[in-house]
Amino acid sequence: MAVAELARGLGVAHVNLLRFDADGCVPIATYDVDPARQLPIGQFVALDGDTVAGAVRSTGRPARIDDYRGATGSTAARLHALGLRCGVGAPIIVDGTVWGAMVVDCEDEHPLPGRTEDRVADFADLVATAITNAGTRAELTASRARIVTAADQARRGFERDLHDGAQQRIVSLGLELRALEASVPSELPDFRGELAEIIEGLAGLHTDLQELSRGIHPAILSRGGLGPAIKTLARRSIVPVSLDLEVDRRFPESVEVAAYYVVAEAMTNAAKHAQASELTVWARADAANLRLRIADDGIGGAGTGGGSGLIGLKDRVEALSGRLEIVSEPGRGTMMTVTIPLSDPIPRPQRSGPPAGG
Repeated sequence: MAVAELARGLGVAHVNLLRFDADGCVPIATYDVDPARQLPIGQFVALDGDTVAGAVRSTGRPARIDDYRGATGSTAARLHALGLRCGVGAPIIVDGTVWGAMVVDCEDEHPLPGRTEDRVADFADLVATAITNAGTRAELTASRARIVTAADQARRGFERDLHDGAQQRIVSLGLELRALEASVPSELPDFRGELAEIIEGLAGLHTDLQELSRGIHPAILSRGGLGPAIKTLARRSIVPVSLDLEVDRRFPESVEVAAYYVVAEAMTNAAKHAQASELTVWARADAANLRLRIADDGIGGAGTGGGSGLIGLKDRVEALSGRLEIVSEPGRGTMMTVTIPLSDPIPRPQRSGPPAGG
């Protein structure tokens, strides 16, 4: 961790990575040679009086306090009471804004050396780069998730239009033709036969549209949730499927859709490519994650490269901050393991407790 590395490199006792809040700051990472003296992560820290972090925030430049005994405010007094004598800090600049500060404090009676600001600033720059990169990755993930969501909404709309429009119209036409067939005089057998062929063709078209609409967006998933949808897939599977499911509640729609398509693709691959004789589907969910494990006893050798349909599933799962892993050694079958977060809680600063930290 950066704070521990900085403490060792400078030979100081106490290091805090702070993020500025509206009227104070919040520790994101902390280190102290005495663990009992570490600041609680996420606890709000006031910047009253003379503080290194307060000076960094107001100037956007490195700052120091050489003796907390001469500083004012509750924070400086608390640091002195903890046995810390002096401190140096540098700003963490993200997108041109002072995002936070890296602050080091020492127990020595003598001030920290004059070059300490530069070394702390170097670490602060590394942290700023990491934060920027993390933000870019988060934006990319959010963008991918929006694209996936938009595609799923479009799929659901197409499925609804097919069901409520074309499929219902075909059923209606079939019924009308059946009535016409029944009214054809017996002396016109050829005409009756032609009508029967048309009716049979319409029935086949209706079946094709049903299969197409299931592939676009499964209605059972919207109505019943993931458990019933997987059971429906299992019933339709060419390869016998053994189910071990404990997913008897609803999940966010994006999670259910992603999990459904993972299972559907695994079943398709087992039937078309794996030469499998059996498939097992295991699913569990806790408060944080949905977990899937799909395994077959086929020939193995599957992967997400080479134009495989699995790459699309991997992208879909990762767009939800999930993971999809495949183990598929030749001759030993294929196992796909998927973990999808069910929520992404954002920690909020705690404003309880006394002020502390530089």
